[in-house]
Amino acid sequence: MLLKSPAGSKQGKMGSRKCGSCLSCLLIPLALWSIIVNILLYFPNGQTSYASSNKLTNYVWYFEGICFSGVMMLIVTTVLLVLENNNKYKCCQSENCGKKYVTLLSITFSSLGIAFSGYCLVISALGLVQGPYCRTLNGWEYAFEGTAGRFLTDSSMWIQCLEPAHVVEWNIILFSILITLSGLQVIICLIRVVIQLSKILCGSYSVIIQPGII
Repeated sequence: MLLKSPAGSKQGKMGSRKCGSCLSCLLIPLALWSIIVNILLYFPNGQTSYASSNKLTNYVWYFEGICFSGVMMLIVTTVLLVLENNNKYKCCQSENCGKKYVTLLSITFSSLGIAFSGYCLVISALGLVQGPYCRTLNGWEYAFEGTAGRFLTDSSMWIQCLEPAHVVEWNIILFSILITLSGLQVIICLIRVVIQLSKILCGSYSVIIQPGII
C-alpha cells in the first residue's frame, strides 16, 4: 500500500527550503561584485577624467552591472529570501493553495533574475567584443570595432590604443568578470526555477511503500 511519509515530507520541505535559501544567498555577493566591477569600468587606471569627458566605451553607460545585475538582483534576492523563510504566508483558504502561490511567485522572481542577469551578460559580451574607446593615431575611436573580437587573442594589436594607458587590458578583464558574475547569476536563478517547478509538477512530499499493510 502506498502511504505518505510525514517525516520524509517534512525533511524534503526543509531540505528544499534550505537549498533555495542558500542559492538566493549566493546571489548577494555576485550582485555586489557586479556593482563594484561596473563602477571600475568608469575609471581606467583609477582616473576620473575619461568618465567626465565621456571618453569611455558606450556599453559602460548601459549600467548593466550596477543596475541590472546589481541593484535589481539584490531586490530579487530579497524577495526570494522572504518567500523562502515566510512559512506563515497565506493568500487563500487552503494551505496547499498558499504554498503553490508562493512557489509561483518564486518562479516569477527567479525568471526576472534570469532576465536581469541575462541582460548584463549580453551587454558585457558586446562591450568585450567591441573593444575600448581610446585615442589612436587617428584620434578617439573604437580601434577594434571591425575586428570581430580578433584583438582579444592578439595582444600585438593593443598598442593601437595610446590613451588611456592599458585600457584594453582594463576592459577585457572587467567585462570578462562581469560576464562570469552574470553567468553565475543566470545559472543560479535557472536552478531555482527548476526546483520550484519540480515542487509543482512532482509534489513536495515523498511516497514510500510499506509491505505487509493492506
